[in-house]
Amino acid sequence: MIKIIIKSESRYPVDRKKLRSFLEKVLERNNIVDNVQVDISFVGDRKMTALNKEYMKREGTTNVLSFPLLDDYKKSNEKKDFVLPPDDILRLGDVVISYPQVRKEAMVYGRTVDEQINRLAKHGLLHLLGEHHE
Repeated sequence: MIKIIIKSESRYPVDRKKLRSFLEKVLERNNIVDNVQVDISFVGDRKMTALNKEYMKREGTTNVLSFPLLDDYKKSNEKKDFVLPPDDILRLGDVVISYPQVRKEAMVYGRTVDEQINRLAKHGLLHLLGEHHE
């Protein structure tokens, strides 16, 4: 079972069903089809600024941050001695998205808010799966 937990305050409207479906497809394309959990949270710019400063040592807000529970999913998944937690659910980590940044970027790039949410959620999820960029 793929479990995607979405946390969002009512002032940040998110189509949870569409987002879950989209992210399940991203996971399936990466050969992850069972016993996995990922958490997606939507926050405001104040919270994102604090997270960016604390964890990335960068000033200001950002659109998305990823917090993997494994140092590198791809490497861990390839290890023969890698063991799942007792409940057999692999918890990939958390993706945090700034809803105000989503709205701004959607307008700039001519996308709907849902399209921009999907883009950022996918980007964050791929980081949890071990894809990195500079």
